[in-house]
Amino acid sequence: MKMKRPLILIAGPTASGKTKTSVLLAKAIGGEIVSADSMQIYKGMDIGTAKVKPEEMEGVPHYMIDEWEADFPCNVATFKAQVEKHLETIYAKGKIPILVGGTGFYINAILFNTQFDETQSDTTYRLELEKIAKEEGAPMLHHKLEQVDPKGAAAIHPNNVKRVIRALEYYKETGKPISDHNEKERLKRHSNTSPYDYTFFALTMDRALLYSRINKRIDQMLEEGLVEEVKRFYDAGLSEELPSMKAIGYKEFFPYFKGELSLEVCIDKLKQNTRNYAKRQLTWFKHQANPIFIEVDQLDFNVSKITQKMLEVLNK
Repeated sequence: MKMKRPLILIAGPTASGKTKTSVLLAKAIGGEIVSADSMQIYKGMDIGTAKVKPEEMEGVPHYMIDEWEADFPCNVATFKAQVEKHLETIYAKGKIPILVGGTGFYINAILFNTQFDETQSDTTYRLELEKIAKEEGAPMLHHKLEQVDPKGAAAIHPNNVKRVIRALEYYKETGKPISDHNEKERLKRHSNTSPYDYTFFALTMDRALLYSRINKRIDQMLEEGLVEEVKRFYDAGLSEELPSMKAIGYKEFFPYFKGELSLEVCIDKLKQNTRNYAKRQLTWFKHQANPIFIEVDQLDFNVSKITQKMLEVLNK
């Protein structure tokens, strides 16, 4: 039987210390880092995605950073295929890949080798569905999904138009409800059938402290020029509908540039959306297979202590 190759995952919400910890761990074990953040792949999206700076890398190779221009419509299947190429490169060097993120859906796709049954993408149908959402409202689109896949519809919020469209597309392409596909993938996760011998570290902390750190992080991003960074994309005519411009930290400022909302309101929305996203990430950790939780606040956010804790687990 073929031996599974090692893979380390460090996941955690914004401002939990993933960047510094992953670099220190990589140096300690001979690892190389692969970002599992679905937005750090885009060039020029640096401040808003808290992208690792060259000097912070400390000579450790990083992958899935600045892979594509911001107008490239990357999806999870494309992302997974690119990550797998980089993993092969790292294994060929005799190094250990450290996946750092990030985006739960994307991480699971890699860890459990999710198959997307990608068929010819029918853009006509997608545009038709987008038109329904715009003209008749998101609930109408959700109702369409309820008719063909009640279980799938129950699992997706009516306002999550992107996921509702994907579920309807999946049904049209395969003739099967996406809920069946998701259930198979869920069972795969919980039976722990991963192609990798993985160790999953989840960085967590007290919720109130996390929210306070997020607010400070965003204030720092604004000082570094976040609004100007987003304005460059707006001025270049990038559509709000692109996956890159739907990122938290970017979409919030489009109403300000269009004169619809004040800058203050947009910043408040950004802080709220980031806190909500962090909350969803913490919930996601709890439902994954075998995460090893590390309470970073109890270790005084000391990167050496956090890394030491990881090394103790890995040495076992």
